[in-house]
Amino acid sequence: MTAAAGAPAAARVVPGPLPVLSFQHLLRLSDDTGVLEHARGAMPRRSHGYCVDDVARALVVITREPVPPAEVARLGERCLTFLAHAQAPDGRFHNRLGYDRRFEDDPGVGDWWGRALWGLGTAAATSPTPWVRDEALASFELGCQVRSPDPRAMAFAALGAAAVLGARSEHLGARRLLRAAVDHVGRPGADPAWPWPEPCLTYGNATLAEALLAGGAALGDADLVRDGLVLLEWLVGIETIGDHLSLTPVAGWAPGEPRPAFDQQPIEAAALADAAARAHAVTGQGRWLDVVGLAAGWFLGANDLGVALFDPLTGGGYDGLERGGRNANQGTESTLAFLSTIQQARRLLPVAR
Repeated sequence: MTAAAGAPAAARVVPGPLPVLSFQHLLRLSDDTGVLEHARGAMPRRSHGYCVDDVARALVVITREPVPPAEVARLGERCLTFLAHAQAPDGRFHNRLGYDRRFEDDPGVGDWWGRALWGLGTAAATSPTPWVRDEALASFELGCQVRSPDPRAMAFAALGAAAVLGARSEHLGARRLLRAAVDHVGRPGADPAWPWPEPCLTYGNATLAEALLAGGAALGDADLVRDGLVLLEWLVGIETIGDHLSLTPVAGWAPGEPRPAFDQQPIEAAALADAAARAHAVTGQGRWLDVVGLAAGWFLGANDLGVALFDPLTGGGYDGLERGGRNANQGTESTLAFLSTIQQARRLLPVAR
């Protein structure tokens, strides 16, 4: 990694042992339908209902847990059922379900469609339960027939397609979706000072790089892998100050704007951890483990304010790093971002446990 990236050794960026991976708050946010979206503090806000975005994230995190507790595994099955229920006959998805169990939107192909395919593809490829694999694949095959005009939605979908191809290399629908996705995500520009394929950084940024890495590995395209590494290395450099991550704020960031900036969202750290884990899997280079350590460190207090972004008493993740401190709410998106990052760190950084 270049000096600009500023990523020190993983043992230096993870401040102390990693926390025990606890699903207690995710279970607190769940019910017999799915996972509720928001919380006030640690208390679920039922009036805000559910969304496919978060249910799909939950399915990814639960499915990739090697031996989930029985109650967590059952929640994964409910998440799969939720996604199947939210899917329209043409493969698109509703996103928002009210607590009254009525959909509040029309089916579409926004981020939630891409995340749904990510969750379904992951479950279809890696679930230990045969019926879950079969049902997830059926929903994935319906969803992979449509396309989104949005690069991030396509990037999320690419991760699901790559997972399916990892288990079923002959799967034509996944291959076609993955090729369409990587073509839509964008490639590094000619300016080394700003190679990013967009005029500013927005959200879920590292997922664009991970989509190229996953696509390159699954499709046997070395140029895609190279481009994904270029984007990821540059992004890590931009989002690192000294020995810690300083993430892109929720309002985005463009050249010349001040840093650090707020509010910083946990999903940015989780996306970096996932992309760095992918880069390590593709290249075998230990330098990417440093980035996983930086992402875990951000939750544990190695951030711009020096405050932890998880609650060891509840098992929840806080909703963001604000200029004056952390957002005390512990919603599903933030909790899953924390769990996902610690999953990667515990898997790849055993010395930091």
